[in-house]
Amino acid sequence: MKLSTESRYAVLALTVLAREPSGTVIEAGTVAERADVPTAFLAKIFAKLTRHGILISHRGRVRGYELARPADELTLRALLEAVDGPDLFERCVFWTETCDASNPCPLHPAWQHLRPTITAAMEGTTLAQVSEEAVRTSGRTR
Repeated sequence: MKLSTESRYAVLALTVLAREPSGTVIEAGTVAERADVPTAFLAKIFAKLTRHGILISHRGRVRGYELARPADELTLRALLEAVDGPDLFERCVFWTETCDASNPCPLHPAWQHLRPTITAAMEGTTLAQVSEEAVRTSGRTR
């Protein structure tokens, strides 16, 4: 369950969108600037998030992205799995190579006990909560 740079950038960018009123459409470049992430990389991430129903993409006169649902309905689990794959919470957090019941790493038993707790925490944490915490700890409101 190692999180990718893509997931990190996705969370940073989505917190920017979460701070906006519902229905606000923002261009990807503006989101990238506010989140301090590379625009080209963010475009690929936003394509994934759009395919998974996290974002709505707007073309034409009003261009950009908006959240597909309110931020308090989007869980971290859904966001992270959209970016890093549906098996994200099944993967070993300790080793980069495959670790499973048939080929366990030395820390496999510990991960088996921790995984349900971490998965539940990600399922129970919303984008709205992450965004509010980010504003509170950084003092940024944009």
